[in-house]
Amino acid sequence: MPRAKAKPGDTFLVVVFVGIAGVGLLFALLGWVATTPAVQPVAALALVGGGVLTVRRRSARQAREAEQARVRAAQSTEIARYHVMDPRQFEDAIAYLCHRDGCSDARRTGGAGDLGADVVANAPDGRRIVIQCKRYGPTTTVGSGDLQRFGGTCYNVHGAQVAAVVTTSRFTKPATNYAQSMGIRLFDQHALAAWASRTGPAPWML
Repeated sequence: MPRAKAKPGDTFLVVVFVGIAGVGLLFALLGWVATTPAVQPVAALALVGGGVLTVRRRSARQAREAEQARVRAAQSTEIARYHVMDPRQFEDAIAYLCHRDGCSDARRTGGAGDLGADVVANAPDGRRIVIQCKRYGPTTTVGSGDLQRFGGTCYNVHGAQVAAVVTTSRFTKPATNYAQSMGIRLFDQHALAAWASRTGPAPWML
């Protein structure tokens, strides 16, 4: 014979019954502990241990939240500083970050006829880095056209072993897709802020 389907009311009654049984079991256990001196120290120790564990977890969570807030504040300060720079100052700032993080011969090369290479440097492991800098406002995105022009020169003309585009804004999806196909590393405003504040990697470390 086919099994009868449980009615919603039956399911509700089962849940209520299980809940009542659980509460009753808890009270019975507490009553047993209260009337059994031998287990009272163990129960007290368990309660204290549980309390200590809860406090430690709360402290660890608060520490993580405080560290995350510190990182966000540092990154926000950095990106705000870059937004007020003009393009040449921004290029100098990126060259400085390369030098700060161990690159040799880091210098700004941007200007008329630079063919997309604004900063060049040698990574700590000797690879040649070529960076294009886009000091854009927060509402102006870096599009695929920008990436395609850079992609046409960074390897063949400038001999890049690490090619990157760094911006104070963000990249469009077509730009991101093109960069992935060409092996160009993209640093948007968040990645730049993390690099500058030492809370994230440099372009050649990805």
